[in-house]
Amino acid sequence: MKKVLILGAGMVVKPIVHYLLDNQFKVTLASRTKEKADNILRGRTNGQAVAWTIEESDVLDRLIKTHDMVVSLLPYSHHVFVAKKCIAQRKNMITTSYVSDDMKALNSDAKKAGIIILNELGVDPGYDHMTAMDIIDRVHEAGGQVDGFYSLCGALCAPEASNNPFRYKFSWSPKGVIMAGNNDAQFLKDGEVIRLETSDLFKNPLSIDFPEVEDMHVYPNRDSLPYIDIYGIPEVKTMFRGTFRYKNWCEALDLLKALNLTGYDELDLEGKTYAQVTAEINGFETSNLKEEIKLKFNIDDDHVGLKAIEWLGVLENKRVPLEKGSAFDLISDLMIEKMMMGDSERDMVIMQHIFNITKATGEKETIISRMLDYGNADYTSIARTVALPAAIGAKMILDGEITDTGVHIPIKKSIYKPILNKLEALGITMTETIEALQTF
Repeated sequence: MKKVLILGAGMVVKPIVHYLLDNQFKVTLASRTKEKADNILRGRTNGQAVAWTIEESDVLDRLIKTHDMVVSLLPYSHHVFVAKKCIAQRKNMITTSYVSDDMKALNSDAKKAGIIILNELGVDPGYDHMTAMDIIDRVHEAGGQVDGFYSLCGALCAPEASNNPFRYKFSWSPKGVIMAGNNDAQFLKDGEVIRLETSDLFKNPLSIDFPEVEDMHVYPNRDSLPYIDIYGIPEVKTMFRGTFRYKNWCEALDLLKALNLTGYDELDLEGKTYAQVTAEINGFETSNLKEEIKLKFNIDDDHVGLKAIEWLGVLENKRVPLEKGSAFDLISDLMIEKMMMGDSERDMVIMQHIFNITKATGEKETIISRMLDYGNADYTSIARTVALPAAIGAKMILDGEITDTGVHIPIKKSIYKPILNKLEALGITMTETIEALQTF
């Protein structure tokens, strides 16, 4: 029986553990907190939990040596460290994270070791790539071209749970969500490269209807330009990757950023209140904080962003719990306190691809492909849609169905097609419609 080492026991790990165990693989789940790993494995055979931290390099060497494959669900900053050890011991590896330049640089070494390091095998990135390539390859094979492509995804609470002023609750890494909001962005629109500084990221979001949910806001997701080459669509004139949010989020985050409340600079916080910290960062008077914010940004009491940050607590005369830390630390900690998904609440992952294409006949049309997935009693939606692609990929590698070597993401048909087929059998699928040409 082959053995899989999974590093990290976070919010998305349960479905991959259960899938691999159900498919007759042994699983070792290594986590800083062994109790969390034990809970995930409870009631299942062929699984073991190990207490481990990234600092225990020698322990990791021993674990990798005694397993057939490694799945790293650690923070992305640790993946290269793990990958180098996998290369040294000639063990295949999977991550669900974006490929860093340092990871790409390991491609030659991984090939020499005869292993694959398959990255971006989650939902976004991951399922988005695979479902996009499925359509792109079909368009090209029929002699058509892709003129415009919007790839949009959001991990959200279900509509009935969006009952706070941000209309958002965390179903995955809270700090990761806020960090993503500090990125710059760029995309291609009608042949022109549009660059956005982080300060403008949440301004002027797209408004795109998602049937069965509502009219959603979309803000740009990092740098869309590399995907022109990654997806093999040099003919494209619009290339935009974006993140779905309910209305309110973009205005609220835009105001938080304008108030310098998502920065990473360390602050002296000892003995201060949230209101004092907000005031000092912006040069305001604590005693007149709300009015100064309204005056500076020309907003009133009904502004959804102002209502959201007031509800969050950044204007309160309440002592902060840290002596030193950043505004990012304070905001993310407040959000963790007030905005986590409740045990009885459903989460939701939505994805929408919009392709404007020209067919071989010269006819133009829009292909829209959508996924609407809700969490259930067993797993959250974000856990299923992140972990199951990785689980299926791990099984395919262990079964010899994937034989590529080097550093990869799942854009080859020999990789993405069988994974998509297996995901569909598990209820994760896109619904495709063809419509008259649309512009956004």
